[in-house]
Amino acid sequence: MMKINVVGTSGSGKSTLAKRLAETLDVPHIQMDQLFWKDHWQATPDAEFFDKLSNALHESTTGWILDGNFNRTRDIKWRDVDLVIWLDYGFWRVFGQSLCRAITRIVSNEELWPGTGNRESFRKTFMSRDSILVWMLTNWRSNRRRYFADMVNPHYRHIQFIRLSHPKEAAWLIDRLAQQGQ
Repeated sequence: MMKINVVGTSGSGKSTLAKRLAETLDVPHIQMDQLFWKDHWQATPDAEFFDKLSNALHESTTGWILDGNFNRTRDIKWRDVDLVIWLDYGFWRVFGQSLCRAITRIVSNEELWPGTGNRESFRKTFMSRDSILVWMLTNWRSNRRRYFADMVNPHYRHIQFIRLSHPKEAAWLIDRLAQQGQ
């Protein structure tokens, strides 16, 4: 039973990698954003969010793949985690992926999490302080510092960390975990 948390800056590809891992390992994929965001971009209060996360992690008897950071949830999500996969891609790669993803979502009008009505918009993406692009720009460097510190923090020595710096490494890791699961 494998329990994995995929972390990294917004736009790094956490959800994409987590979905592929969940399919490969045949375990549930849990998106923290889906647990957190309510209709009309309303945030879930922490107590409710923590309960939702805890319940989602304990529902599966076969393991899980969790994608998302939410620093304040570490005590919950890392209590039983086996592996943390950190997508530490370069700034320009992540920015480019974030920009392409935002534009694709604006054009497609894709609902991000079923039933919420939450969608990317030109205004929210390019003309708002709440922009996912602004979030990525202001958090990329601090996320790197935080995850470097986590990797060497004795409090987390029970966790195996894997830092990926290129998408080719992610593909290799999926193949490797698939072979181990056979």
